[in-house]
Amino acid sequence: MSAYAAAGQDDDMDMSERNRIGDGLRGELRHDEPMARHVSWRAGGHARRSYAPADLADLAAFLRALAGSEPVCMVGLGSNLLVRDGGFDGTVIFTHWALRNLRVAAAPEGGGEIHAEAGVASPKVARVAALNNLGSAEFLAGIPGTIGGALAMNAGCYGGETWNIVAGVETIDRTGTLRRRTPAHYNIGYRSVVRRCRQMSSVPGAAQNEEWFVAATFRLPLGDGLQSRERIKALLSQRIASQPLGEPNAGSVFRNPPGDHAARLIEACGLKGKTIGGAAISVKHANFIVNTGDASAADIEDLVALAQQAVAQRFGIRLDPEVRVIGDPA
Repeated sequence: MSAYAAAGQDDDMDMSERNRIGDGLRGELRHDEPMARHVSWRAGGHARRSYAPADLADLAAFLRALAGSEPVCMVGLGSNLLVRDGGFDGTVIFTHWALRNLRVAAAPEGGGEIHAEAGVASPKVARVAALNNLGSAEFLAGIPGTIGGALAMNAGCYGGETWNIVAGVETIDRTGTLRRRTPAHYNIGYRSVVRRCRQMSSVPGAAQNEEWFVAATFRLPLGDGLQSRERIKALLSQRIASQPLGEPNAGSVFRNPPGDHAARLIEACGLKGKTIGGAAISVKHANFIVNTGDASAADIEDLVALAQQAVAQRFGIRLDPEVRVIGDPA
């Protein structure tokens, strides 16, 4: 039975629901899925429905069969996501079990290319690049999510950003249509990626033609594999020393404002170690909020708001969250 087969759920009902949505689906459908199992904060509510596709073709078939008005959230490793305690009244699609293909090839203009589907963990791309003597991807070892999430927010750390090494991407929309796009199709900024000229959806009931990243091709220069592996080790040592990796968290909560660091501003407000319920601003890194054991999504959101208010009052700076929050309050 799949990891997504609901404990105690009637398999006949699950099959009946799949048949109602669309014939020929091969993935696992679940109802009332506890999302705390699937986000790195280990907190939050349930999704009304979840689907783990068997592969990219199955994902396309599932999207085609969904009602256009159905809210959809793609989830990789959940490292940058919080589902409010009232849950998500829509369908969550898990990509990290299916979209995991990765291949390496020579680049037309020298160097190499790594093609990775959206469910591949970002650190794996860093390791594969180093093993193939390709450079410029070492920073991906410090990003705890998947390639899909890294593309969606232009994730970065230690001086590198995802879209700096992207040659092209593949996307899928609500009709199951696959497209190839280049960086020129997007406005790319610091922790921000917005598709240009977004079109209205052809799906009845959908406001616009949503697209999700399903793969990327990274173009990388030739490098020294040994040096790359040493660089990765150094970055991971720095991450272990400076971040609260032993407690559930979602990485950096806020974007750094221009010319400053969110952690410095929060710490200057005296908020290191501040707790609300089971959530705490980390004493190790003030731009991290950790689950100390029994945090609710509301506890985490309240700490986010507290940090924003304190920094705005003292410095006149608004901190913008990096994390995505979905769903309804309890």
